[in-house]
Formats: sequence, structure tokens, C-alpha cells
Amino acid sequence: MDIPWSPVQQRRLEELGETGSPRETGLRQTRFGSEAERDAAFQQLEGELVRQRRVELGELQRQARPPALCRMERRLADALAAAGFTRVVTPTLMTRGMLAKMGIRPGHPLHEKVFWVDERHCLRPMLAPHLYSLLVDLVRVWEKPVRIFEAGSCFRRETKGAQHTAEFTMLNLCEMGLPAERCRPRLEELAAELMRAAGLESFSLEVEDSVVYGQTVDLVARGVEVGSAALGPHELDRPWRVTDPWVGIGLGLERLVMVAEGGESLARWGRSLTHLDGLPLRV
Repeated sequence: MDIPWSPVQQRRLEELGETGSPRETGLRQTRFGSEAERDAAFQQLEGELVRQRRVELGELQRQARPPALCRMERRLADALAAAGFTRVVTPTLMTRGMLAKMGIRPGHPLHEKVFWVDERHCLRPMLAPHLYSLLVDLVRVWEKPVRIFEAGSCFRRETKGAQHTAEFTMLNLCEMGLPAERCRPRLEELAAELMRAAGLESFSLEVEDSVVYGQTVDLVARGVEVGSAALGPHELDRPWRVTDPWVGIGLGLERLVMVAEGGESLARWGRSLTHLDGLPLRV
């Protein structure tokens, strides 16, 4: 006989695995001659993994270190502050009018993924509309180029999957008012600086279609899209009466952490009641 782990056993072992990756742990390749042999092996392996995770959770308590998501956000924020960017904080609630200025109206693919709080307000699915609003005022009172960034939660009814979640953390930056010919080189400089701060110096920039911007430049590391960038002036600038050239980059922090840690599932690294700093709590 060639009996694999049962689905329940497989999920439990993946939950307890160091990376959560069946490919890396080899759990999917394990086969047994009988169910009794399989179940005995499962009990032994589960016990070993539980003990190991308990030790790691104890070390986490003793070290009192913040979760990887917080550490990633801090590294990126420090890198941007050193590059002259000012951090901003905008509301988590977003008005319907703000989304409409981005072209997100009934019938738009992203409109169906929005969490509406009432007739006029939703949980923000992106940071860009609020940053546009700030930039309109800041370019009047600050010397150019104006450099700002924000990191915070966004919410979308995402397709279920290991690399999607309804609540995720975005870091968006924008540098506005630089010479037009400097935009693309500046995008590459900023992308390299951010990925270096994230511990992912090996990455590529790939042009992709976007349901909002039409076309973006994706940041891809280890085969995973961890962010996207865009250049302006752009047709979306018109409702805001923005005319200056700009560079913008948005990064998904959970994806950055997942890729940096060598995993394949966002669930371990995001805001969670089942994991802490990548470690399962059901032990």
C-alpha cells in the first residue's frame, strides 16, 4: 500500500511546520504501508513539532521582540525617513467620493471587493486616494519634491488563497515634483532601497496591467509580486488637479515578510489570532 497523510493530518503538520511549506518540509511526499503505521508516525511527528514550537514561543517571550510584520514596517520606515520622506497617517474610513476619483464606481472590479460601512463610507481598500488629497495641499506649502509615505491596514474581499487576505498592511510612498526625466530612474532607486531594507536585494521590475492604474511596474521577489509602482502625470491625476511628475510605490508588507522568511502563506505573518510572529498558537 501507498498511504499518504490524511487531509486533516497534513493540514496539522503544515500548521506546525517551520515554514508551513509542504514542498520544503516534504510532508506531501511521505507514504506509509498501512493506516496504523501512518497514524503512529503522525503522533510522533506532531509531538516533536509541538515541543519545538513551544520552545520557540518561549524564546519569543524572553526576547520580547515585536512580530516580523512590525519589524519589517520599522525597517522600511527608517529607510524612507533617511531618504527624506515624511510619514503621514490618514483615516481608515474612506468616502465613496474618494474612490470615485480613482475611477472605482459600481461595475468596477475593485468596487465589488470593498467593505462598505454605510452608504457613504468604506474601509479603505487602498491608501492612494488619501495620499492624493494630502499631496494637493502639501505641494502648495512645501518645497518640491514633496516626499511622503504611509503604512497601514487596507481591506478587500480578496479571493481566498495562501497569498490573499481580507485585511493586509500596505506601505505607499510618493515623491512628487521631480523632473519628468528623473521619474523612471528614481523609481528604480527607491525600489532598490526598499527591497534592500526588506532583506530582498534580488528582485525584478515587471510591467503588468492594473485594474486601477492601467499599467504598473510590479516588484517581484522569488516569484512573488510584493508590490507595484506607477509614474505620473497619469490620467487619474485629473480629478485631483495634479500636474507635477511623480513616482509612487506600494508594498504589501505581509507578502514581503512571507517572502523574506521563505514561506508560502500570508496567514502566518499577518494580523492573526492563530499565529504569533509566524509561530502557531495551537500547541
